[in-house]
Amino acid sequence: MKKEVKIGLFGAIALIVLVMGINFLKGLSVFHMDKVYYISFRNAKAIAKSSHVYADGVPVGRVTNLIYNFRKPGNILVEVSVDPRLVMPMRTTAVIETSLMGASTLSLILGRDSMNVYHPGDTIPGSERLGVMEKASDVVPDLHDVIRKVDTLITTVNRLVGDPNLQATLYNIKEITANLAVATKKLDNLLGEDVPQLAATYNDVGKNINTFMGTLNSMNLQQTMASVDKTIKDVDAMVMAIQDPSGTLGALMKDRALYDNLNHTVQSADSLVTDLKAHPKRYVHFSVFGKKDK
Repeated sequence: MKKEVKIGLFGAIALIVLVMGINFLKGLSVFHMDKVYYISFRNAKAIAKSSHVYADGVPVGRVTNLIYNFRKPGNILVEVSVDPRLVMPMRTTAVIETSLMGASTLSLILGRDSMNVYHPGDTIPGSERLGVMEKASDVVPDLHDVIRKVDTLITTVNRLVGDPNLQATLYNIKEITANLAVATKKLDNLLGEDVPQLAATYNDVGKNINTFMGTLNSMNLQQTMASVDKTIKDVDAMVMAIQDPSGTLGALMKDRALYDNLNHTVQSADSLVTDLKAHPKRYVHFSVFGKKDK
């Protein structure tokens, strides 16, 4: 074998070893042909070539290229080379995560559709997940508002504490509490002493009412009502007899002439009594020595 052939063969072997070593250092498979996929992002978030690609927290490949579409800003394709044994189901997405120190990693969130899968060369949708610092920056404005409100609250509380009216109010509350305690004690005494006495009185009244009702029930009300009814009928009959013109009282009440005669008789009797009082000698003669002959 010629010397030049040996040198060329040695150089080719060295070149192959060099490429394999570089790929090994990059974390790419040396003895297997990796699968290449593309992931679409609006912002690559400082993802660099040779960055690790993770699936469920395990490195499964590396970023091999970044392709920026200058004609369509906001459209970036990230080329990734993953282990050929990894299956990419449909609905798989990729997210860029930023750590606390600012480093960005690319993670694959594998879908659950094992029947339909992505093939090498397909484009997978990507999304962005906020890191700790970015979340903190979003919270900072709200934190400022909270601090301002807390400061206003503390100022208001200090103003209220220093207000003399508050002291007077607290003193009034203390007096009201003391009065309530006294009223509660009196109420306890009332409930303990007076209420039982009132209850006993009410019980006696109830017993008396029951006794009265028992007595009333024991009375022969039916016989009493029959007697009352008979009395009313008798009175009714008497009134009818008085009003009967054929009777004496009825004739007296109905006959006008009889009334006039009786009235005249009474007047005459009254005149006679009056004249008798005025001239008694006309009607009665008295003599001490006997009757005198005319």
